[in-house]
Amino acid sequence: MNKIFKQLFLIAIIPSCFSQNDTSTPYSMFGLGVENKTASGGLTGMGNAGIAQNNSGEINLFNPASLSNIQQKSFLYEFGLNGIYSSLKTDYLKDNTSDYNISHVVMAFPLKKNLGMSFGLLPYTKVGYDIDVENSIEGSTDTYISRITGAGGLSKAYLSTGFNVTDGLSLGVDLSFLFGSISEETNLYYESFVNITDVNYYNGVKLKTGFQLNLVKQENKEITLGGVIELPAKLTGDKVRNSTKNSTSGTEIIVDEDIENTLDDFELPLAFGLGLTAKLNQSLTTSFDFKKLLWNNTNQLQNNERYTDQSIYAFGAEYLPKTKNTYWSNVKYRFGVNYNTGFLTISNQKIDSYFASAGLGLPLSNKAKLNISYSYGREGTLTNNLIQENFHKLTINLSLIGNWFNKRKYQ
Repeated sequence: MNKIFKQLFLIAIIPSCFSQNDTSTPYSMFGLGVENKTASGGLTGMGNAGIAQNNSGEINLFNPASLSNIQQKSFLYEFGLNGIYSSLKTDYLKDNTSDYNISHVVMAFPLKKNLGMSFGLLPYTKVGYDIDVENSIEGSTDTYISRITGAGGLSKAYLSTGFNVTDGLSLGVDLSFLFGSISEETNLYYESFVNITDVNYYNGVKLKTGFQLNLVKQENKEITLGGVIELPAKLTGDKVRNSTKNSTSGTEIIVDEDIENTLDDFELPLAFGLGLTAKLNQSLTTSFDFKKLLWNNTNQLQNNERYTDQSIYAFGAEYLPKTKNTYWSNVKYRFGVNYNTGFLTISNQKIDSYFASAGLGLPLSNKAKLNISYSYGREGTLTNNLIQENFHKLTINLSLIGNWFNKRKYQ
């Protein structure tokens, strides 16, 4: 039990680590920021495809129904890190950024045969931008610059369970609590220096259900169909504003001090996804996923931008040689591609993204595995004076399998 308490303590202190994330992407200034595309185990190397994956030794964050397959008397831990190097460019400018992030801390265990549970903490969205805006002075040809800086994001704490209904059908439920803050600081100088800081606090609950159905289960072949539905949700929010004004003589005037206002609810859309996984000859596994998010139904307001329905396509393959009794024949080799149409339309241009990934599942022992993946992709476009981001992403996940309530034997 001491091990369990240590893990719970780790979960409790992780939010302070999340708050130190270094994120730099201009599209994070819209809505709640950019989604943290977290995949557990080796699914990152497979293009984030895995709605129908149900490996007994891995935690699947995409579909809670997979928890029904956890082995008895086992306790699964997983900790993930990722780093991103990005090149941002417009038609006239170019800049490079590097970010790092704790991607997730999760664990899972069986409650009894064919019934499993998982809980954990991970970033849900990330915000980080630093933008200079040129403003015109009314009645004059002169201009002044305002600098807008954003930081923060939302975290997700979840509790999920999965169970077998019949021999080939499993169901699952995932309950998530979303919380966090997003700060925006505006500095401008025109006749005097003005600083405005807004901190927006959000929280809410989101529910997801899932299923996995074995279409074919033979000795050398297994085909599984998976599906998930995420119900619409509303996040309530509050804003706290502080603003000061400094004259050229150095006198500071407090304009607003801890002024609180209630924000409009932020609506998360109804979403559904389907996945198909095929395992052949215990060596090759392929997965294909499709997911749809119905943002059009949320009536979300976003200045001159608009939210539009989003589609995500993902394909991945994993190969395990096992031809000889050597270390490298027990390594899993992975490849994947992912295309995301995006949910934002700016200047009549949809902000889409894609990436290709490759990864390795490196066994450290019978109870530990290190999953490493590399992804290269692009988000945004140069069309209509927008920003394009090309990124390199390195992800490292450490998976451990412990013992769950095994009795000690004494001799």
